This record gives sequence, structure tokens and C-alpha cells, in this order.
Amino acid sequence: MLPVVPEEEIYPVVDRVIEHIRKSGVTYIVGPMETTMEGELEELLKIVAEVQDICISAGSKRVISIVKIDYKPGGVSIDEKIAKYGR
Repeated sequence: MLPVVPEEEIYPVVDRVIEHIRKSGVTYIVGPMETTMEGELEELLKIVAEVQDICISAGSKRVISIVKIDYKPGGVSIDEKIAKYGR
């Protein structure tokens, strides 16, 4: 998710988005260029829609969202994918 706002306004908007994700209760990791979330697809897509609304309410005229989905029967976890890298 990238809010289209003046550069000096990006971090306050991103902070609001990350706080919303934190309050949602899903497992997440903030990276330098993306935030990874773990959970049920319907719940995660709902959060994506909510954070887009947060960006718009914070003054963004447009929001660019890139969603990647890693699915396998039985589930896959963030820890499973990055454990060997010392998270």
C-alpha cells in the first residue's frame, strides 16, 4: 500500500495504517518496502480495504496496493518462510 501524498506526509499515514493492522490482531511484520500479514484471506482482504480507506481519510487522493498471496493447503506462516534467516 502506497498512499499518494506529499513525501513529508507518507510516514504519518503509514503509521496510522500499521497501527490499524496491529489492532486487528493479525500476525504482521513491517519491512522497509512492505508490510507482510498472516491470516485468513477474507480477514486480510478486509484489512487491505480498511487501510485504503484510512489513507484516503488522511488526505491521499489515490492509494496503490500490491497484494501477494502465498497459499498452500494447511496454511503457511511467516515464521516458516523466514525462520532460517534469524527473525
